[in-house]
Amino acid sequence: MLDPIHLAALVASRICHDLISPIGAIGNGVELMILDASGASSQEMALIMESAGHANARIRYFRIAFGLCAPDQRIGRGEVVGILNDLAAGGRMKVVWDSAQDLPRRDAKMAFLALMCLETALVQGGDVAISRGSAGWTLTARAVRIKQDPALWGGLARDASLDAHDDIAAGHVHFLLLALEAARQHRSISVTGGEGAGALTISF
Repeated sequence: MLDPIHLAALVASRICHDLISPIGAIGNGVELMILDASGASSQEMALIMESAGHANARIRYFRIAFGLCAPDQRIGRGEVVGILNDLAAGGRMKVVWDSAQDLPRRDAKMAFLALMCLETALVQGGDVAISRGSAGWTLTARAVRIKQDPALWGGLARDASLDAHDDIAAGHVHFLLLALEAARQHRSISVTGGEGAGALTISF
């Protein structure tokens, strides 16, 4: 029987693969239009360029977070940092990534899912530091305001199962996927800090 999580990852990979080319083409087309106008760019053109760039970064991010990855597949630090920088451009959340030049894609997948969980808690934005040490990965978010839903965050420390989370909202699916991916990789997740504490940390 096909694993439903594997099937979902296949669907996510297919969607991201099919969308990334046309989104990139939109950005390239707008850039050519600006060049044809002797470098003059209107506010409308700038908005389209910004939106296309953000959409491109988001699709590349989703491809890693939600897509399929083989156990032996790797990803370069430059690609990860490039995605995060493009995603943070003009946004309210800044991310600093500290890792080796080359790392397992499965690690990046868990880190990206964990980052989405932190993003949910940073309702007014903030700063996130991501590092990989001898004990594993640590993601620490700092912000003026942190909003933490106990039902979502408590699920990261429990045994993950699809049946136990059949009522989860689409906007919070990354919490379930992080818990399931941690179980798949035989890793445990710990969360420290909390609402109003000024700092929130996910380690795995």
